[in-house]
This record gives sequence, C-alpha cells and structure tokens, in this order.
Amino acid sequence: MPLTPALFWLLAGLPLLALALVGFDGDGLLLVAGLAALAVALLTAATAALSTTLQALLFAVLLALGYGWLRHWDRRHGERPLPPSSRAESAEVISAFEDDGLGRVRWQGQSWAATNLEPGIPLLPGHAVTVMGREGTRLQVLPVRPL
Repeated sequence: MPLTPALFWLLAGLPLLALALVGFDGDGLLLVAGLAALAVALLTAATAALSTTLQALLFAVLLALGYGWLRHWDRRHGERPLPPSSRAESAEVISAFEDDGLGRVRWQGQSWAATNLEPGIPLLPGHAVTVMGREGTRLQVLPVRPL
C-alpha cells in the first residue's frame, strides 16, 4: 500500500493525539498539532490537487491559529480556582523535576505538568508535594517538609 499524502497526515496526527491523551502535553501543542494534521489529512483526501507545499503551509497555519486560540482561551479561563477536595493540597511526583523546576505530578488521580516553586530542592518520583496554586494548566507545587 503506497503512502499517500492523506495517509501520511493521518499517521502523523494520530500519535500526536495519543501523546496528548496520555498526558505528555503540558500546554496543548500536541493536541493542536494532531488536530491540524487530521484536518490536513481530510482536506488532502477530499481534494487530491493540494501540493506538498500547500499541505505543509495549511498545517502550519492551522497549527498557529489553533495554538493562538488555545493560549487566548487559557488566559481567559485558566486562572479559575482549583476544585475543592479533601486531598486538594497533596500531590505525588511522577516524573523528576528538571533543573528548570518543571516536572509532572499526580493530583486528584490525574497527571499534571507542574512547576517547583523551590527549584533548588530536587523532587524525585514518589516524593510528596503541596499544591499551592495553578498557572494555566500547570500546577505550582512546593516540596513537603518533614516536621
């Protein structure tokens, strides 16, 4: 079976959407890229006259527009308070925080991108952290200090 342009865009978009679905997408870029690739796949399948250059340009435009819209929406809706929970302040590190203070935590049963508010203190998988707030889709956490 030859690799048609529509099949190429489909095979490019599905893994991006899968990665976004399992939580590797901290800011929505993988989701937008996957959706843009699927849109180009549909348009390419419907109109075989799209050149490779036009396909790439269409993908870039859809990606830029989608990501711009997502950032705009996130600024307007991303600063809402965290939902109340009996364990709202407690989370567990699931991937080590890098030198830049970025990592991932499990909070309320879901994986979240997070920023260590004390980047000088290393956070390794399994460490407990306290959720202090949220900036967009990224939690702000502090290491739990033993009493």
